[in-house]
Amino acid sequence: MNGNGALHRAVLDRADVGFGVTDGHGRLRWVNPALADILGVAADRVAGRSLPALLPGVPDRPRSGLALLTPSSYRTGHRWLEVTCQPLGSGEELLYRVVDVTAWRDRELEATHEADALRRAQVLGRMGTWEWHIPEDRLVWSDTLLEMFGFPPGTRLDFDAYAELVHPEDLPMIQATLEEAMRSGAGFSYTHRMMLADRCTERWFECFGEIVSAEDGTPLRAVGTAHDITRARRVHDELLALAEQDPLTGLANRRAVCRELERRLGSGVSGALLLLDLDNFKDVNDLRGHAVGDRLMKTLAGALRSRLAPSQLIGRLGGDEFAVVLPGCSSAEAARVADGLRDAVASLPLVAASAHVTVSTGVAEFGAGDTWELVLANADLALYASKAAGRNRVTVYEPGHYADTAKRVSVMDRLRAALDGGGLALHAMPMVQLSSGRTLGHELLLRLEDGQEPYLGPAEFLPEAERSDLVLDIDRWVLSTAIDALVRHTDRDLRFNVNVSGRTLEDEDFGGFVLDRLATAGVAPGRLGLEITETAAVTNLDAARSLAVQLRAFGCRITLDDFGSGFGSFVHLKHLPITGIKIDGEFVRSIDERSTDAVLVSGIVAIARGLGLSAVAEWVERPAQVETLTGLGVRVGQGFHLGRPVPLARILSDGAAPDDVAPDDPTGPGGALSAPLAGAEDGARP
Repeated sequence: MNGNGALHRAVLDRADVGFGVTDGHGRLRWVNPALADILGVAADRVAGRSLPALLPGVPDRPRSGLALLTPSSYRTGHRWLEVTCQPLGSGEELLYRVVDVTAWRDRELEATHEADALRRAQVLGRMGTWEWHIPEDRLVWSDTLLEMFGFPPGTRLDFDAYAELVHPEDLPMIQATLEEAMRSGAGFSYTHRMMLADRCTERWFECFGEIVSAEDGTPLRAVGTAHDITRARRVHDELLALAEQDPLTGLANRRAVCRELERRLGSGVSGALLLLDLDNFKDVNDLRGHAVGDRLMKTLAGALRSRLAPSQLIGRLGGDEFAVVLPGCSSAEAARVADGLRDAVASLPLVAASAHVTVSTGVAEFGAGDTWELVLANADLALYASKAAGRNRVTVYEPGHYADTAKRVSVMDRLRAALDGGGLALHAMPMVQLSSGRTLGHELLLRLEDGQEPYLGPAEFLPEAERSDLVLDIDRWVLSTAIDALVRHTDRDLRFNVNVSGRTLEDEDFGGFVLDRLATAGVAPGRLGLEITETAAVTNLDAARSLAVQLRAFGCRITLDDFGSGFGSFVHLKHLPITGIKIDGEFVRSIDERSTDAVLVSGIVAIARGLGLSAVAEWVERPAQVETLTGLGVRVGQGFHLGRPVPLARILSDGAAPDDVAPDDPTGPGGALSAPLAGAEDGARP
């Protein structure tokens, strides 16, 4: 066995997932310790034994799915096993993957039974049936379904009359689905829109059915059910809209703005992009607090939107930065629009601000051949020029701005040089058991330590990294460095969490990279955890779910960071196979002073416990918070009161507790910058 093979075997030996290989007759040739434990036999005594005999019901050909298998002699009670079978090479050998999901499956069944009971009570009488007698082309509708369509019971409704009510875009899909079902004899399903009998009300229906055929395969009947899912569909559409909406202001978010700009460029439309940055807004947050800052931000967003036409999209890119897409506008026209927005901000009676808030703007034209990245970069350069010229002004991009930019310190150049030359470092912030003070693990935070002036904190270099593909390389460096540290320190109690940026979620190769690094290093996957901010997860929900499924299957921990900060937080728990959550620090900051925060945290803890998830409280800054959190059932916390970030090397070299931190450490109270690679665009993080 070569070196890589030995390392992969070492990982398999440590994995919590069972793996085994059988020959063409179902006899076992090899199993790893995890599968041997499931089978109840020693790993060195399985050779030649029949896998179906040891696990009744196991598939004897390549397939995947859940199977309820009988218990072995050494365990009591049933077990749910997720069994996957696939060919191994070109021979008759089969590779089996077996995961004991009993606890998860039992919780799911319990929740499903409760949900089914509630569903039956709520939709009683709101689901109808239909039957199509194919040879005589006759449709029979249940009275309940006719009433759902808005017709009296007993109404004769043939297919042509029904088709007139179906949305024209959905009718071809229904016809094609039914034709394919009659050809194949398989079950079918479809979702469609239709007008009710009043020809005014549109509803959504979800239909399921099957074909009843004669012995010779001739289709005789199609039977099906239909139920009204209009309300659920509206909620679904609203959640999709919120995925492209800034939760604070209600404006479009960065993703929506970039998509709109890309759409305009793709259709050949010329125009201009405005990039706006509020001057002195940080002073408002520092002097009056974030609550006042949030109210002011919503007021400013409303004022900006009111000055724009419906075809002109405005979005919040993050923090105090906005963008406006102006299709069909020249740079001169765009500059006039920008002047109007600047006047709107200046004329607001911001009595609660305690600071003079103005707006600096960069303008960049776009047209055929441009990319959205280039347009955004040009507008960014013009914005920098407005800031450098004294703020509260509008600057139209011109090529000379490149020369001005070259005179300033290039953050991207410094980051690239630091990545290549060892100028990046990791600091470790402990996650502590509140009852005992024992450190359970560390979250790793990125720092730029290249020895150059001026010093750049995470809030200054991470947003720049997020705007380019460099963040993908940085994320991989962080993960590799964490794994290398775990290799050097074999203590299984040493566990690290690393953060994953929203851009990395979209990297289809990242999951394979993580697993390959773990295999090469021989590190137990359970010692490594990945943290994904809720904002990044909901913005890239499919990508986040795909990565979480891939890594959790091999034993890695997946945590949803900043839980509760976004709309529909609990909805996300249904779609993301995570192992834990971090309670957003905004709920913890005043938990010992405001009963509202305590109620919310109590609810979050109850839900986490019911779903079998770990829960960590962030921003723990004083003893009173610990007492309150402990009373609410929170077991683990993180924050300056429990331990400040210190260089990772110090933790590894002498195991020193994080007692102190440099006075100029840019990390905010309670680890406000504790997710250095995720969510850099939302303004609440670096």
